[in-house]
Amino acid sequence: MKQKKLLYAGKAKSVYHTDVKGKLIVEFRDDITAFDGGKKDVLKNKGSYNAEVSAFFFEYLGKNGVKTHFVSMIDSRHMVVRELQMIPLEVIVRNVAAGSIVRNYPFKEGTKLDPPVIVIDYKDDSRHDPMLNDDLIVALKLATPAELRKIKKAALEINRLLFDLLAAQGITLVDFKIEFGRQGKTICLGDEISMDSMRLWDKKSGESLDKDVYRFEKGDVMATYNRVAQRITSSSKKR
Repeated sequence: MKQKKLLYAGKAKSVYHTDVKGKLIVEFRDDITAFDGGKKDVLKNKGSYNAEVSAFFFEYLGKNGVKTHFVSMIDSRHMVVRELQMIPLEVIVRNVAAGSIVRNYPFKEGTKLDPPVIVIDYKDDSRHDPMLNDDLIVALKLATPAELRKIKKAALEINRLLFDLLAAQGITLVDFKIEFGRQGKTICLGDEISMDSMRLWDKKSGESLDKDVYRFEKGDVMATYNRVAQRITSSSKKR
């Protein structure tokens, strides 16, 4: 498979056409951003850590019946994926109150959310990703009611699978963001699942194990990403 011209460049990933119909290559770059791009850096090996964790989660979810765009890894930072028609929604599943839900609503940080709360934002940086409800999603023709039901069902199943997997490693899955796309009439999980798109806390210490370390300068974010990547992939493979 040969990498062709650039299709799309995001904040931390680049997507390329290939010479194989229906297949794309995603490059996980070393860029890291926070606060709508207000804070930016390039950190060595960051892309490889996120690619490794994303590939591991995609493979795990695929084995458990979740349809994803993942095909294979070319090297430590280049992933082959199926081409999807991406739906411009950011689907956030929250198990514990933290971050913006605490800033915007009268939740106390650390409060368990049972059942989990699904929040859906419109993926549009120029509008700062405003939150949507089902009626707005349908009115904007971003997804049909049937597609929205499938997206929410898949999001909760992904949450169940990842929550249990991480809990076995002593990690609390506080919340995470995922994106979906269409392959024909099939809704598939796309984008990535990594420390950039999840909030993870150590069960014993409460230590942040995700991009909050970078956002709020809680320590060496690359040391954290390295440690978490090894903890998730190496330990989980032994199960």
